[in-house]
Amino acid sequence: MSALAAEPGSPGNTDWDELVRVWEETDAPEGSKVEIIEGIVTVSPPPSEEHNDTAELVQRRLYTAIPDDWGVYQTLGLACPETGGLFMPDLCVVPRAALRRGTRVHAGEAELVVEVTSKSNANHDRIKKAHGYAVAGVPLYLLLDAWQSGRPTATLYGEPRNGTYRVLDSVEYGEELTLPEPFKLVLDTGIFPLS
Repeated sequence: MSALAAEPGSPGNTDWDELVRVWEETDAPEGSKVEIIEGIVTVSPPPSEEHNDTAELVQRRLYTAIPDDWGVYQTLGLACPETGGLFMPDLCVVPRAALRRGTRVHAGEAELVVEVTSKSNANHDRIKKAHGYAVAGVPLYLLLDAWQSGRPTATLYGEPRNGTYRVLDSVEYGEELTLPEPFKLVLDTGIFPLS
């Protein structure tokens, strides 16, 4: 994999535009996830079956809790040029109007982002993406971490400020986690497969 780094900046920044161009043109194996993390184009292998199953179970539940003019997306790139990031979250809930503007969707348009960790890159989700989503102002970030020190954990972050989130709730798999308004959704984490 080749990598190109650029300084974080605003849309229209020449370095950012060049980095996004490289991201768009990256030829990765089918099913791989190509992202920009802290100004570096990265390629992750396709997720495991358990990983995909967890995302699908959450997606199924989210559809029962969102307004008709919002969508749940699995392959939507969310741009956060402020931190040099263009993320492909496992799931994100975004108002459909944000997709119809003809430009890349800024991460701050998302109402909720869900990341399911993989063993090989869990720290990206725990640290780098959490920071990027907080900087962008994503109101809720749900981290489903089957690789957390031998005890799978679901952690809901919210109230982003100065690039960090506050932990709103954290439970071990098997317990219930509640997403607040506007979702008002109880997730039974006991249904998530263990990797």
